Amino acid sequence: MKKIIISFSIGLILLASGCKSGTVKKELPRIAIAGLAIESSTFSPALTHEEAFNARIEEDIFSYYPFMSPDSGIIDRAEWLPTLRGHAMPGGIVTWEAYESLVTKTLNLLKEKLPLDAIFFDIHGAMSVQGLDDPEGDFLMRIRDVVGNDVVISTSMDPHGSVTKRLAQNSDLITCYRLSPHEDAIETKKRAVTNLLNRLESGKGKPAYKAWIRVPILLPGEQTSTRIEPGKTLTGQIPSLLDGDKVIDASVWLSYPWADAPRNSGVVMAYGDDKEAVAQVAETLANYFWSVRSAFDFVAPTTYLDDALAQALASDKKPFIISDMGDNPTAGGAGDVTWTLHELFKCPELRTSGGKTLIYASIPGPELVKQAIEVGVGGKVDGLAGAEIDYRYALPIRLQGEVTAIDENSTNSKAVVKSGNIYTIVTEKRTAYHYEKNFTDLGLNPREADILVVKIGYLVPELYNIRADWVMALTPGGVDQDLARLPYQRIQRPIYPLDPDMADPDLSAVFIPSSDETNRSTTLTQEHN
Repeated sequence: MKKIIISFSIGLILLASGCKSGTVKKELPRIAIAGLAIESSTFSPALTHEEAFNARIEEDIFSYYPFMSPDSGIIDRAEWLPTLRGHAMPGGIVTWEAYESLVTKTLNLLKEKLPLDAIFFDIHGAMSVQGLDDPEGDFLMRIRDVVGNDVVISTSMDPHGSVTKRLAQNSDLITCYRLSPHEDAIETKKRAVTNLLNRLESGKGKPAYKAWIRVPILLPGEQTSTRIEPGKTLTGQIPSLLDGDKVIDASVWLSYPWADAPRNSGVVMAYGDDKEAVAQVAETLANYFWSVRSAFDFVAPTTYLDDALAQALASDKKPFIISDMGDNPTAGGAGDVTWTLHELFKCPELRTSGGKTLIYASIPGPELVKQAIEVGVGGKVDGLAGAEIDYRYALPIRLQGEVTAIDENSTNSKAVVKSGNIYTIVTEKRTAYHYEKNFTDLGLNPREADILVVKIGYLVPELYNIRADWVMALTPGGVDQDLARLPYQRIQRPIYPLDPDMADPDLSAVFIPSSDETNRSTTLTQEHN
């Protein structure tokens, strides 16, 4: 017995000595990284397949996160265990096969990383999947099946995602971007990670309270931009409402109007350790959101294409930018609707020698690009482009003209076809044109063009900064901004603005149970048929 006591005493002395000398180190938390990101329109005939997600696996994931650089100070605070992270360009509904394959790969990688203390769950929140109403909630439930309820999960999202009670319950910490356009995307992901680290390091773990409020508003990002009021104040007030551990974070989700599912609606969440404070912050944001609903408006003058073109032709400012919004590929459009191009080619002013020049970006036409490569710059082409996927509004367009530029590469070759005064950028695959370099690489100067027509909604910062004037055109497509034209059948009604005279909703805070209380056998439902 004396030997045991002596040995135990020596052990305590050595442990104390080690602590004083700094030789005993606290074990770092084991944090996995996973997520799938896309916003996908159920009103587009396009399908999104697995390869579109460009999934990065394990160590390659770190290239997503500049705030995790070796000198960041963040990467040294945990043992990071990346699994799979996929990010697809917005598009059509995700096939069940693609979703199931990517989720299964993620779950298998998570099993290899066990045990875990936490997960950074990096998603968009507007993924539509064949047969599922709440893909992100389903995905997170299946993650919980693997890692258990004790693991702390911090979720980062886009404000155009949708937050169901299921997703809210299984996310212990949840946040989204506060700016639209999303210039704070990286900052938000960093906030999700640092909030997670702080709760782990303090030993406080999961917040005690999560308040969730559905706000029955469904508006496009082009009407809720934080560049202008009331969007600017809606999310701009959030930092002043936070209060340490009492209210750790709060967020406003605007949701995604081009998916027809029961979850699509505005949502406000707040969480922290003070029940009354958490509820007050959530209700403050929800009531403000509802009170200013009729003040939301398009971030630029909005009209139909005929008027937009008339304004551009009459203007002496250049570039006069027209947003061709209905088929915006960065919002989920198929990107190959030809309706606008057909209308532009009917315009006699754009065929007149010495008249105004117009650049159109862009239309997919792989066979026409191939033909352009064969004839070379200066050669003539005559072929069809567009409407291979979404031909509901117009048939493929016949482009005849001179090839003025070619960008030949292995992933997405491009060509410029000059027809009269219209310079049409034709691509192998649907392509978003956000940067000046996208144009200058093809010998085009967007600053000097009289008219620039881009498949986009609100202008991204670089295009916004070069505009001399700008209108957004209400054109048809899978992301039509004229929401009344969309055949909604499954969203929860009433909802603003589809039901403008609806009664005021109950905006009281609903407290979401902790993920510790998740009963997966009853909560998880398989919706795939």
